[in-house]
Amino acid sequence: MRPHEITRTFRSMATDVTMRVVAPKPDAIAALDKAEELIRRVAASCTRFDPTSALMRANAAPRRWHEVPVELYDALSEAHDAYVSTDGLFDPRVLQSLEAWGYDTSLPFRSGPVTTTSTAATGVRAGRAPAVPGKRRWRPKFDLAKRAVRIGALPVDLGGIGKGLAVRWAADVLSGTGKAVLVEAGGDLNAEGAGPEGEGWLVGVEDPRGSETPMAVLRLTDQACATSSVRLRTWTVDGRKVNHIVDPRTGDPAETGLLSVTVVGPDVARAEVWSKSLFLAGRGRVRQLADDHGIAALLIDTDGVIGLSAAMRPLVTWQADRGW
Repeated sequence: MRPHEITRTFRSMATDVTMRVVAPKPDAIAALDKAEELIRRVAASCTRFDPTSALMRANAAPRRWHEVPVELYDALSEAHDAYVSTDGLFDPRVLQSLEAWGYDTSLPFRSGPVTTTSTAATGVRAGRAPAVPGKRRWRPKFDLAKRAVRIGALPVDLGGIGKGLAVRWAADVLSGTGKAVLVEAGGDLNAEGAGPEGEGWLVGVEDPRGSETPMAVLRLTDQACATSSVRLRTWTVDGRKVNHIVDPRTGDPAETGLLSVTVVGPDVARAEVWSKSLFLAGRGRVRQLADDHGIAALLIDTDGVIGLSAAMRPLVTWQADRGW
């Protein structure tokens, strides 16, 4: 008999958030309330779409010190740790580039094709392109006693890692409140326990080309998963199709021969970081880089062909025929 389950779904961070508690204990409802409140706090302090958010106030004067909410302080600290551990492949200093490519407000991707205007192409021709990190090291400053940060010369975007951290922290709040717990937000998820059936949580890897049929199914127990994909956040600007994954080395939307990268690991925020970093590494380097770091990664290239790192293979319970 399938155990009783509580599910809560709400909208935050420009995506649907789902929290599931299997065989809940008496404190599960209170924990769900606390976890939802935490996610909403992360969204409020780390969003780039509200000019009054703590992040955007800090971004407005990135060379100055700012006292910030604990969620933003921790997110910036985690982002810098991720920048160091990926040797700069993950770099949140791409806000100006995103804005220049027309992604300066929350775009209605769920409603159909999106077209924007851009300052990037004309800026490049006129020598006025937005500053990009390039080879300049990111050296933010942190004052734990005052909970203050100094971002550095360039403003940052915490969209992906912020979402991963929100999932991680919500999962920490819900941990132990049931036989199994799942927290998922826009493809980033933390799967505690062995799922409703006791045989692992079954997680579908969506087709980034838009098909309703998944490209693979993973079986996860006490693991986290994150995907970086160009399926949804893609739009047209100045006749060019672009996406939200900006290469910090160039300031341009990534064109790496890949459509999506899914990473499984012990922590959802780090899985999010590595999914984006591997995507930016490109088709020619991605699997070797994943194997070198022992990362479980599933890759889908622009031809719809699936690739698996060595650590991912044991987690795949089914996949479409095409593979490399």
